[in-house]
Amino acid sequence: MITFPNAKINIGLNILRKRADEFHDIESLLHPVAFFDVLELVESKEFEFTSSGLDIPGDSANNLCIKAYDIIKNDYSIGNVKMHLHKVIPMGAGLGGGSANGAFCINMLNELFELNISIQKRIKYAAQLGSDCPFFIENRSAVATGKGEILRPINVDLSGKWIILVNPNIHVSTADAFSGVTVDDSKTDLIDKLTSPISRWNESIINEFETSVFKKYPQIESLKKELYDIGAEYASMTGSGSTIYGIFDQEPVLSFKQFFTWKGRF
Repeated sequence: MITFPNAKINIGLNILRKRADEFHDIESLLHPVAFFDVLELVESKEFEFTSSGLDIPGDSANNLCIKAYDIIKNDYSIGNVKMHLHKVIPMGAGLGGGSANGAFCINMLNELFELNISIQKRIKYAAQLGSDCPFFIENRSAVATGKGEILRPINVDLSGKWIILVNPNIHVSTADAFSGVTVDDSKTDLIDKLTSPISRWNESIINEFETSVFKKYPQIESLKKELYDIGAEYASMTGSGSTIYGIFDQEPVLSFKQFFTWKGRF
């Protein structure tokens, strides 16, 4: 069984409050992007995890695909699998690639072993893996609140639009991203702002991590300005960075040869 976990972007990201568990409540639109990893699962006598493509740093036991398997195996009598992940989506880039891998793995195990786990229960399992993971269970545009696990589906029509992702290969730490953020729980009007034309989103929809990240890494801010210079209707950093994306009405001409760049359509 083969599937293609996709990336996501954040359109707007408000930091509302710090929680007692040290996480933060947020408000953000998560939207899928047709930029994919490849994940294969087959039944096997022994469990095995392998990977190719981009090098995945750290202990493989911490990979969210393996953690997803362990979560499901803890509650269901499933057999062993051989699992192979071909990594294309850059890691630590704000694109949710690892989260997608874990969530897609939950869905695949449900299908492979005919477990009939409800969507809501799969979402709860995904929340154990990470804040972005629940989004990828249904994998449709949604406004995320709470830590990111509370999802309200919303129809934001980007069909026919083009998108460029530009990743400057800069690692932005969580501490750096939060260093300049001012929490404000009155900022909960993102859904209303999304009803305005895309060309006006830049007037009111922002990713609040940009304040601190751009201050420390002005080259990331420069990439956002370049996207507007080549005709983006809207441009933003996704997640806590460092990937910048631009949304275009017409197919854009790429001009970022020194960075990892991907272009596609919604």
